[in-house]
Amino acid sequence: MTKLSKVDLVGVGLNATDTVIPLANYPSRGSKVEYQTATILPGGQVASTVVACQRWGIKTRYVGKLGDDAAAALHREAFAHAGVETQIVTAAGAASPQSLILVDAGGERTVLCRRDERLILQPTDLNREWIVNARALHVDGHDTAAATLAATWARAAGIPVIADLDELYPGVVELIENIDYLIVSRDFPRRLTSEPNLEKALQQIQRRYGCTLVAATLGEEGVVAWDGKQLHHTPAYCVSVVDTTGAGDIFHAGFIYGLLQNWPLSRQLDFACAAAALNCTAVGARGGIQPLETIEDLMKTGSRHHAPHYV
Repeated sequence: MTKLSKVDLVGVGLNATDTVIPLANYPSRGSKVEYQTATILPGGQVASTVVACQRWGIKTRYVGKLGDDAAAALHREAFAHAGVETQIVTAAGAASPQSLILVDAGGERTVLCRRDERLILQPTDLNREWIVNARALHVDGHDTAAATLAATWARAAGIPVIADLDELYPGVVELIENIDYLIVSRDFPRRLTSEPNLEKALQQIQRRYGCTLVAATLGEEGVVAWDGKQLHHTPAYCVSVVDTTGAGDIFHAGFIYGLLQNWPLSRQLDFACAAAALNCTAVGARGGIQPLETIEDLMKTGSRHHAPHYV
């Protein structure tokens, strides 16, 4: 058996084939709407984060599950083109994950998902060596049991764990107990804690589960984060938005890139906001991943949205 290479980042989680359909307006109930184009692109939370990091020079590995269809071939080709090492489990006869993404004139997206239950990544699908031969682990929690096992292995090996969570999956609490950097969607902290105030909800999560950092991404309002001592708010950058698909995925990529560079937290969050904003200027989850220099330029010269109203 060939010795497994050491990577900077290993990602365990979702991939999806996105069919992106631009619309002038979101359809009203019972309406009939014409569309002009439908673009098929690779996406998925962890998969897109890993690809972005690879493009920025971070050596990566992706661990996930695919069917044996044309969509699987699309993903394999995209990973190979980016230079990502893959450990992909194939579910024979299963259709790979699909997402239909409706994008309105303002760039906001609505996602319809389909996933074959045979594509659930199981703990038995994992190899410990895939996880511990890395400097950081990123999970999205959809396949919660597998993500929890991977996080447990990483924690035991002293490897930091980053998570991108947007749903209260069964077993998610056990997963969070093994997360160092928990970066979630806007509504997740309130749903987890039943605390309506977002800042207090973040603080509760950090105290309860002992995460190093708990943060919530807020779209145009940027990100708010609690590190156990101080609240950090980083405003989002103003850009011409084409499609918000993948903004959160690329935010996580930016955060992880900064973490692996040992940057101060404020710079990590700022870089992540800039990377996410630029990704929104093109179609698709990975359409606007920009070179490091372009992201740095936006950080130096870009204007920002106003203060948040997230509380």
